[in-house]
Amino acid sequence: MPTRRLAAMLAAAFCAAGMVRAAAAQDKADDANKSNNPLNLAASFNIQNYYTPRLYGSNAHTSDFLLRPTIPLAPGSLVGVPQIVRGTVPVSTRPRADGSYETGLGDINLFDIFLLRESGTQLGVGPLLTIPTATDPSLGTGKWQAGVAGVAVHATRARLLGMLLQWQHSFAGQSSRPTVQSLTAQPFVIVNLPEGWYLRSTGIWTFDLQRDTFYIPAGLGAGKAWKEGTTIFNAFVEPQYTIAHHGSGVPQWTVFAGLNMTFGK
Repeated sequence: MPTRRLAAMLAAAFCAAGMVRAAAAQDKADDANKSNNPLNLAASFNIQNYYTPRLYGSNAHTSDFLLRPTIPLAPGSLVGVPQIVRGTVPVSTRPRADGSYETGLGDINLFDIFLLRESGTQLGVGPLLTIPTATDPSLGTGKWQAGVAGVAVHATRARLLGMLLQWQHSFAGQSSRPTVQSLTAQPFVIVNLPEGWYLRSTGIWTFDLQRDTFYIPAGLGAGKAWKEGTTIFNAFVEPQYTIAHHGSGVPQWTVFAGLNMTFGK
């Protein structure tokens, strides 16, 4: 076989192998982005936990174990854009005055995001509702709350950037409990690495507008997304440290961990 022909065949083989590797890397980055994107139009179920070993002004700890189902809805005659309905069911642990702890169901949160832009920078906005389902006063507000949620996401092969904003105000509930008004802002930065690994920062900035307290955590963690059949699994852990705060009883540092499952896409 002529040398030039052999060289051409080897070059073609190396090129094909490189294209296969590049395609596989793209698929893994796409899987990570889909699993981490709150505006992905696929059903999902997330199991997550926020564990706070220490609060400012206290040696107590807290925990919030979250069950988060997400259901996408196709455009219809009444609503002409896709919708993403997400629920959050918390099982929380909070300190009591006597030094013991109370664990039980917290307040359930629901929001319905209308996806207004699907390409480029995705944008979504919609109503939210918090239901006073807590099994103990220490685990919830005792108030019905309503508000609005907004999401912006921009994804590339290398990274996923976005922000989730939620504002809510109480409008009914136990008259003996104080009025509630809060704002949360969650910037999220996902940097994709080879083989489905990624770095993440997703701390939630929380502002209690009624009591004039706030805390701003900064997180740095890692995770890995992989696919089994048509389901994307995504496991992660992210320590978060509060870099600014006002008021006592807010988290000093937190460990956020979870397993996300995205179905069918």
